[in-house]
Amino acid sequence: MTVWTLGLNHTTAPLDLRGRFAFALDQIAPTLQSLRSSFPSGRHPQVEAAIISTCNRTEIYCASEHIALDHTVGWLAESGGVAPTLLRSHAYTLHDDEAARHVFRVASGLDSMVLGEAQILGQMKDAVRAAENVGALGTTLNQLFQRSFAVAKEVRTATEIGAHSISMAAAAVRLAGQLFEDLRKTRVLFVGAGEMIDLAVTHFAAKEPKSIAIANRTLERGEKLATRFGGEAMRLADLPARLAEFDIVVSCTASTLPIIGLGAVERALKARKHRPIFMVDLAVPRDIEPEVKALEDVYLYTVDDLAHVVQQGQANRQAAVAQAEVIIDAGVQSFMHWLGQRSTVPLIQQLNAQADEWRAAEMARARKLLAKGESVDAVLDAMSRGLTQKMMHGAMAELHSGDAASREQTAQTISRLFLRKER
Repeated sequence: MTVWTLGLNHTTAPLDLRGRFAFALDQIAPTLQSLRSSFPSGRHPQVEAAIISTCNRTEIYCASEHIALDHTVGWLAESGGVAPTLLRSHAYTLHDDEAARHVFRVASGLDSMVLGEAQILGQMKDAVRAAENVGALGTTLNQLFQRSFAVAKEVRTATEIGAHSISMAAAAVRLAGQLFEDLRKTRVLFVGAGEMIDLAVTHFAAKEPKSIAIANRTLERGEKLATRFGGEAMRLADLPARLAEFDIVVSCTASTLPIIGLGAVERALKARKHRPIFMVDLAVPRDIEPEVKALEDVYLYTVDDLAHVVQQGQANRQAAVAQAEVIIDAGVQSFMHWLGQRSTVPLIQQLNAQADEWRAAEMARARKLLAKGESVDAVLDAMSRGLTQKMMHGAMAELHSGDAASREQTAQTISRLFLRKER
């Protein structure tokens, strides 16, 4: 069995290219079905697969008897509408121990834009559940991910990897504070109601802004989040007409197309008499048209723009990173040992089946002898001799066949198997 990974992230691919391969959680199931059905059934029956898709990365994990990286690259390139050569130039491909090391580092927060952040672990667990629900997660990938979660827990318990981390939301608040002298005088609009927006609202609410509003496609979900922070909920359809009311706009939805266009922002600026608007687009693909950034009174930041801010203080965590890598090394070795043992499972099953067949045959023979009146001792002796002969027959036959060199090698193997001293 082999495992492989194809991925692209914030260090290898620009934002707009990552946006082509972003999958919302409700898209994961049909996407996995499409991926698995694309493999040739003869050489790759029942390929295990899982997809992790966040604002910073899209990664495909697969397991099968034979590696199929080229096929996986071709499938993903086609799904994103790009040439395989372009995808390869921005992607990474890993297999076996390298794939295991990578997923352990991702789960532990070592591969994130925010070093040590914990949000990725929840996103990975959501991806695993989605793969399980569609029947795409077999024994091998299940072991890989469960072990990655265990390693991540040990890293966070045994090191200070997350002690100095700055979240995307915290970075957004910090940048907004540089533009507005007093955040308590600002009106803040959040577009979306998912986990990232929940985190952003929490950070901004701590600064006690003048008002908070939540715009979401599902009004009920928006109201639920707004109620927690004493804000108001509004329909997404009302956003263009009300955009001018807000000094700060933070957006993160699962939309595949921008929902805040250049024209809407231009009209809002005109209504605001060109008072500045601070905008944060945390979505991949983008929620806000990139042309908005060129407007004179708009300060627009994407997830990639926040990279410099969130990486401040990274030097304080380098000692923790070294400790985490040691834990990850041990986890990789343990997984590869388990994966290696998996190759012997069919042989073990065959041996057990053969032994059960011999045992059943000798038991049936013993019952017949007992029914004929044979003594128990004689029957037990015959049964033990029968089992012994069956077990030794193959070994004895091999010892008497082949040339001298092969017989010597066979003799050494049989000695190890049958002449071990009891400890």
